[in-house]
Amino acid sequence: MRWKTKATLQNAVSRLPAGSSYATYYWLQRHFGGLRRINPVARLRAGIETWRQIEKLGRDPFNKTFFEVGTGRVPMTPLAYWLMGAKRVITIDLNPYLKAELTRECLQYIADHEGELRTLFGPLLNRKRFEALLEFERQELFNLQHLLDLCHITYIAPGDAAHTGLGADEIDFHTSFNVFEHIPHTVLVAILDEGNRIIRSDGLFVHRVDYSDHFSHSDSHISPINFLQYSDVQWERYAGNRYMYMNRLRHDDFLALFESVRHTILAAEPTVDASSLQLLRDRRLTIDARFGGKTDEVLATTEAWIVCAKSERALRLGRLG
Repeated sequence: MRWKTKATLQNAVSRLPAGSSYATYYWLQRHFGGLRRINPVARLRAGIETWRQIEKLGRDPFNKTFFEVGTGRVPMTPLAYWLMGAKRVITIDLNPYLKAELTRECLQYIADHEGELRTLFGPLLNRKRFEALLEFERQELFNLQHLLDLCHITYIAPGDAAHTGLGADEIDFHTSFNVFEHIPHTVLVAILDEGNRIIRSDGLFVHRVDYSDHFSHSDSHISPINFLQYSDVQWERYAGNRYMYMNRLRHDDFLALFESVRHTILAAEPTVDASSLQLLRDRRLTIDARFGGKTDEVLATTEAWIVCAKSERALRLGRLG
């Protein structure tokens, strides 16, 4: 589907009353979009990659408490954490998107592709827990809450990641995967400030950000940085709705964001898209003034892992307040 057509449809659905809007958008996704056939591998891999980011910094995620911002339709990333040995996973979402039928289909996929999943996790897989999951899948009646209980997952939705209600120093890892690009800057600051409160002194913030124009995921006619040519006013008309909002912050903006909330950046792994970089160097895409002064490499960065820890100043402020 061409991106402007999709934008028009999303804007129309978003104007419906909230309950009807969510139901209608889900129906459209289920019958015509990416939810026609559900495959849990990408979301499971997100958990595995997050785990490995932690290990690369010499930390041990085993038997630790994870906090996830943005659950989505299926709790597959929290499930991946549990399958690798997490003690507990708290996952929070602004919208109650989680669907039992999709989760059930994900479990069916896992059972039908048991060998593939064992290979995907490799030595990280807790085999006892995997066997328990397969046994749960074989039950005749599926109950989503029972699955969450089995996997030590606490699901909060609708919830506010800036006001979690959790106790201080309750989590070890504050994580998200392709979520932060959908949250306004001021809200991100509040979420990370709350993260500073609920994370332990030796905890890590592990976030993967997708900087690309998400319309390009389903429209091959546009580049991953197509949206950089529009002003904020113009872009609001296209994507200023609950289903496709993108803050359009670039990699340097995110690094500055984490530093502004008193974080020390321990690792940053940006990916520069070669085709987007060439597009910019050939001056075939006119960039809006909002993004002026940024290098072509920053503008062409389409994704990144960012791993941070609270700085000593943040730790001192936490002890004081």
